[in-house]
Amino acid sequence: MVESKNEEINFTGPKLVTDIIMDIQFKPIGFIHTPYADDAPYTRYEEIDGEFYVELNKAYIDGLYLLDELNYCYLIFYIHKSKKQPSLRVHPPRGGGKEVGLFATRSPNRFNPIGLTIAKIKKIEGNRIYTSGLDILDGTPLLDVKPYIRDFDMKEDANLGWIETTSRPEDKLSPDAF
Repeated sequence: MVESKNEEINFTGPKLVTDIIMDIQFKPIGFIHTPYADDAPYTRYEEIDGEFYVELNKAYIDGLYLLDELNYCYLIFYIHKSKKQPSLRVHPPRGGGKEVGLFATRSPNRFNPIGLTIAKIKKIEGNRIYTSGLDILDGTPLLDVKPYIRDFDMKEDANLGWIETTSRPEDKLSPDAF
């Protein structure tokens, strides 16, 4: 549901993003379950053993039809346990001390704490999607599931940007550390 507070907007000129105030409300379609209560790993989490699954509200089961024919999916979630106030400039934990803009990182501390990850689908049973390891805390509200489709989602000219110049080469293998 999106509501616009029109009484505060001047409609005589071009509208700027800062001129529009909106309240946006999302309702979870399910919850994500992982072994992590307070801290999740930032690197190589796909390889971690444990039970990882998404449990959808049963009203949404029919929306899973044919998702099991795909290898991966995007999980879009609300970061409900974000610990810090966001800052526009940050020092990523594995960024070699480099200061970068918040929007150039994968920090969970966001102005709108919405998370996105790609999960390997192991199997789907009923209202549960069993996945490979995830970098998400147990009980995280799930906002949406979308298919990861290689030909649409993979960008062959994607680069590492500022990560290329970090002082720790091993971190370049793990984009979630940024």
